[in-house]
Amino acid sequence: PSSVAVSNLAKMNFGNHPYYAADLILSQQEARALVIEDSRVAAFLRPYYGSTEVIYGTPRICIWVNDADAEQAAAIPTLQRRFDSVRADRVAKPDDSSASALVSFPYRFRDQVESKQYFIAVPQTSSENRPYLPCDLIAAPAVVSFKCFAIHDAPLWNLALVASRLHWVWIGAVCARLEMRFSYSNTLGWNTFPVPKLTEQDKADLTRTAENILLAREAHFPATIADLYDPDAMPDDLRRAHEENDEVLERIFIGRRFRNDTERLERLFDLYTKMTANAGTKGMATKKSKVA
Repeated sequence: PSSVAVSNLAKMNFGNHPYYAADLILSQQEARALVIEDSRVAAFLRPYYGSTEVIYGTPRICIWVNDADAEQAAAIPTLQRRFDSVRADRVAKPDDSSASALVSFPYRFRDQVESKQYFIAVPQTSSENRPYLPCDLIAAPAVVSFKCFAIHDAPLWNLALVASRLHWVWIGAVCARLEMRFSYSNTLGWNTFPVPKLTEQDKADLTRTAENILLAREAHFPATIADLYDPDAMPDDLRRAHEENDEVLERIFIGRRFRNDTERLERLFDLYTKMTANAGTKGMATKKSKVA
C-alpha cells in the first residue's frame, strides 16, 4: 500500500475505574440480594466486565448511577448505605486529589463511559498460548471495568482487526508481558497498529468476516472464550472463520497470505516505520507553515 494510517482505527478507551468505590461492585449473588431487599435497585444494576469476566463469560454486577438519576438512587436506602461507604472511603484519602474531587459523587465511578449499543471488549491480561487475542462484542447496557479496554459503538470491522493473527503478532512484540502473559495496552498495542488505508469494500469484507467469527462462536453457546480458544480444542468452524478473517486482512496488506509470523512482523514494522516517518514529515510541515 502507498500509505498507512492509524486514523482507520476507532478509539480504544480505558475501562471505568471505581476509584475507592468497591461498594459499587457486586457479585451476582449480592446483586440478587439487593433486588430482593428493594426491587427499585434493579434499575441501577448493570453487568460489569473486566478481563476475567470477558474470557470466562461471568460478569460481575455494578451499581451504575448517572448524575441525572442520583437523587432517585439515593432515595433507595440499600443504595444510600453503599454511597455513604464510598464517600467515607474517598474522604479517607485526603492526599489524593482525584478521590477528594469525587467525594461529592459517591454514587459514581471516576470514569463513567458507556456504550449506546455495544462495545468491543479487549482484556488487559490474557494468556499468550491462545492463537488469537480473546476479545468479544458485548451489548449495552453492560459496562467495562478498568481491567479491560473498550471500543465503544465502533463499526464491526474493528473487531476483525483486534481478532486477527496480525494483531496478535503485533502486541506480542510491542506490549509488555506479565510473566509470559500478554499485558495489553491501547497506547502501545492499538494506537500504534499500522493498517493500510481501508476502502469501503475492505471495511465491508472485514465486517463480514467479523460477523462470521461471532456466528461461529454463537454456534457453540454456552461455550466461553476460554473454552473456544483453548489451543487444543478450538472448534473447526471457528478456526476456519479466523482463517478467512486473516486471509481477507492479509490480502489487504500484501495481496496474499503471509507465510509465517516472522513475515507478518517484518511487514508490520516496515509499515510502522513508514507511518511514523510520514507523521514526522507532516509535523515538520505544520511547524514550518506556522513560522512562515
